Amino acid sequence: MFDLSFNTTQQSTLFDTTDRWDLLIIGGGPAGLNAALYAQRKGLKVGLIAKDIGGQLHNTTDVDNYLGFQRLEGKTLSNQFLNHVKALDVPIKSDVFVTQITPQKALFSLQLSNGKTLFSKTIIIATGSKPRKLNIPGEETFSNRGVSYCTTCDAPFFKDKHVIVSGGGNSAAEAVLDLSYWAKHITVVHRSRWRADKLLLDKISNLPNVTIHLETQIINVDGDEMMRGVHVLDKNTQSTRFIHAEGLFIEIGTIPMSDLVTGFVQLNANHEIVVDAMQMSSIPGLFAAGDVSHQPFKQIIIAAAEGAKAALAVTQYINQKTKESY
Repeated sequence: MFDLSFNTTQQSTLFDTTDRWDLLIIGGGPAGLNAALYAQRKGLKVGLIAKDIGGQLHNTTDVDNYLGFQRLEGKTLSNQFLNHVKALDVPIKSDVFVTQITPQKALFSLQLSNGKTLFSKTIIIATGSKPRKLNIPGEETFSNRGVSYCTTCDAPFFKDKHVIVSGGGNSAAEAVLDLSYWAKHITVVHRSRWRADKLLLDKISNLPNVTIHLETQIINVDGDEMMRGVHVLDKNTQSTRFIHAEGLFIEIGTIPMSDLVTGFVQLNANHEIVVDAMQMSSIPGLFAAGDVSHQPFKQIIIAAAEGAKAALAVTQYINQKTKESY
């Protein structure tokens, strides 16, 4: 877990004494933190609600494509984001989560898990995403008993063991590189072709302990007390076989965490929140930024930029509404 030792006394007091806000941000990843920074600098009464600070940076070992930083640990970058926001005294509520959002005439009401209700002129949804699952027999059974969705978290537990990585995109390629320092052997299984960046694939090609099976689909996970391997289907020959392994890392992308607004905000086919050029959703005053929005490129720097853009758009929106009220 990341260091969350910010001034909880001050923040608790602000959230305990304030129930009406200009802006409430839900989510503590790059998008949410940067939105909080920009909104605070604009003088908005802003608060951030997040059970987890860092977002997908939790699952990132090294970041080498964030402008101005070279080969920085995800945890380190997250802490730098948080420290910047803390320096501006942005109130952060991390001991509760939002259970319901209700649009009202001029405000949004937010029901919290502790039973309290907050009201805000605007909201930024920056809840990010969660790992996508294979949804195959045995996956749930052996979750945390060999099956993992977080290479950064669990790689050390598989030292000198044979592990399988499921996936063919950048997250899978990065998982292979992370595991190469720990695992005795890594087998990549993917149902189609590689989609990862050439730079990552070039690095993998130089690893001596990697076997790759493309056009191959995992059909179930097997084991006893712990996972012992997977059954796979070779899509070219239509034959099945068993691959012995002590771990399976599923790296097939993520699912946007848009449940809070499902049913009253426009979502696309992937359940991402559809936003306009100002990061506003189909509901006036409700904005979205980062991986939960429908922008196609899920990158840290893009999420952070969208958070900034959303906060600036919120400021413009509130100012316009204020003018219209006169």
